[in-house]
Amino acid sequence: MRKAIIITGTAGSGKTLVAKRLSKLLKLPYLDVKELIIKNKLYDGYDKKLKTRLIDVKKLNKFLISLIKKSQKTLIIDSHLGHYLPRRYVNLCIITKCNLKTLLKRLKKRKYNKVKIKENIEAEILKTCYYDAKEMGHKIIEIDTTNIKGINKQLRKIR
Repeated sequence: MRKAIIITGTAGSGKTLVAKRLSKLLKLPYLDVKELIIKNKLYDGYDKKLKTRLIDVKKLNKFLISLIKKSQKTLIIDSHLGHYLPRRYVNLCIITKCNLKTLLKRLKKRKYNKVKIKENIEAEILKTCYYDAKEMGHKIIEIDTTNIKGINKQLRKIR
């Protein structure tokens, strides 16, 4: 069975940039989970305060596992929820991180409201994605995206 490489991290930490570059480097298919959630209605509602969809992680995992099983290649999965996939379907969990000043700038550029910015900064400080992935038993590599120019060098080590 093919497995996946999941790219996870706090909003604004560089997941998509890392996932797309890794996909290109390894010549593997890239999956944008945010897009899949919308297209396949894998959400249960909307949080107006945070301006975000409410995701049923079990439903999402079931959907992603079916894609992994059907794929002829290892998939690069870009999602802040990817680390909730069971370990048996994941080769590697890459967690993106960056310094708080850079993260704040990125979140403001996205026009996130103060509540959403606070929640994401706290998640980065507490390393929420890292500890959740660790609890799931994933093999973890962290990539610092503060300096975008240094990302390719970090990715080349993954081959």
